[in-house]
Amino acid sequence: MLSFSPSTRIWLALAPCDMRKGFYSLLAEARARWQGHDPLAGDLYIFLGRQKTTVKVIWWSPGGMSLYSKRLEKGVFRLPAVRPGETSVAMAASDLAMLLDGIDWTRARRQKLHEPPKPLTNLSPQKIDKSSKF
Repeated sequence: MLSFSPSTRIWLALAPCDMRKGFYSLLAEARARWQGHDPLAGDLYIFLGRQKTTVKVIWWSPGGMSLYSKRLEKGVFRLPAVRPGETSVAMAASDLAMLLDGIDWTRARRQKLHEPPKPLTNLSPQKIDKSSKF
C-alpha cells in the first residue's frame, strides 16, 4: 500500500522506461528526467513500460527508498491527456489511484468542485455584499 503525505507531489513520466531498472537506476532516471527536483524529498515518480502494461513507482520515505511495481495481466495503463511536447505530468493522488487500478480515466469525468469566493482582503467595506450567504 502506498503511503505518503498530502503535500507529496506525484510525477508521471510520459516516455517509456526500461522496466528492468531497480532502485538506483530509477533514482538516476528520476534525477535525469526531473532536473531541479530532489527524488529524496519524498515525491513519487512514476514510470511506465513501453507496452504500458507495467508501472513502477519510486519514492523516498522515512527510513529508505521504496519501490512499487505492478503489471496488468489484461489491458494497459491509460495515460491522461497531455499537451504536445510535455515529457511529464503532475498528478493528484486520486489520479494515481485510478492509474494503478487500471481505470480508463479518459472516460471518467470529474464533477465541478466548489471554489470559494475571491478573498475579501482587497475589497473596501463599500464593495462587500452583505447579502451573500456562507
